[in-house]
Amino acid sequence: MENSANLTAMLVFARVVELQSFSEAARALGWSKSHVSREISRLELRLGIRLLQRTTRRLALTELGQAYYPYCVRMLAEVQRADAFVQQLHQQPAGNVRLQAPVTYGCQCVVPVLNRFLRRHLHINVDLELTDRNHDRLDEQVDVAIVIRSRPPQQGHFRVISDIEWGLYAAPGYLAQRPAIDHPEMLPRHDLLLFHGPAHTAALPFRRDKQRLALDVRSRFRANNSMALLNAALAGSGIAYLPSYMAQEAVARGDIQQLLPEWQMDRLQSYLLLHDTLQPASPVSLLCDTLIAALVSG
Repeated sequence: MENSANLTAMLVFARVVELQSFSEAARALGWSKSHVSREISRLELRLGIRLLQRTTRRLALTELGQAYYPYCVRMLAEVQRADAFVQQLHQQPAGNVRLQAPVTYGCQCVVPVLNRFLRRHLHINVDLELTDRNHDRLDEQVDVAIVIRSRPPQQGHFRVISDIEWGLYAAPGYLAQRPAIDHPEMLPRHDLLLFHGPAHTAALPFRRDKQRLALDVRSRFRANNSMALLNAALAGSGIAYLPSYMAQEAVARGDIQQLLPEWQMDRLQSYLLLHDTLQPASPVSLLCDTLIAALVSG
């Protein structure tokens, strides 16, 4: 028995039964009616059974034909699903996207989104550059950039991603050994872990209702990277001033806890910088939509 010949004939048989006509099946397959009839006859001969009762007025399945037909239908359905899969692949957007993002924010928040994006869009490639440059203008060699700043960019096209709240975080072990903190003015008694460099904080800002405070604190350890500050806080070295996206996983595990959450501190925004208005369904547009949808609550 020739399996390849049977596969083709089974598809033809399924179409004939589905359309209840040799002529309609031939038209659907782009064949002649005689070709369709020969395929069915050769299939019956190879199988050694009669599948169809042919009369001048109608077609009818034999008892064995009725038992055989569901196998042919399932195979036809698999072929159609395979065709649809290939067609969908060809219809998917394709191209390269050059993305720029801050180092820590990119590693912590952007890369997990990119992993999901790449699994979904098989024909799009992403070239990610991590840098802490924070310019208003997008470089020509970059398609889209994420920047974090206190005010919107002054030039070019941009889209808002999300607010980024900052707060104070410390390990339970550190807090258990030091004076309790129920007001910002108690912080000078503690060791603070703060930024230096471009993200340097001269004084910690606090806002609650109409109250405003700018508090100078003692810092025994400064770094220009929030991961370093988070690790120092986890080690019990002091109270770290961090963006919420850096602390959320450690807070969920109970490794650190937020202090004075009723007081609002710095609030920055993340933005997407673009060259031009995006074309719908383009690789850049799809990536931007994905980033905004995933990071808006980050």
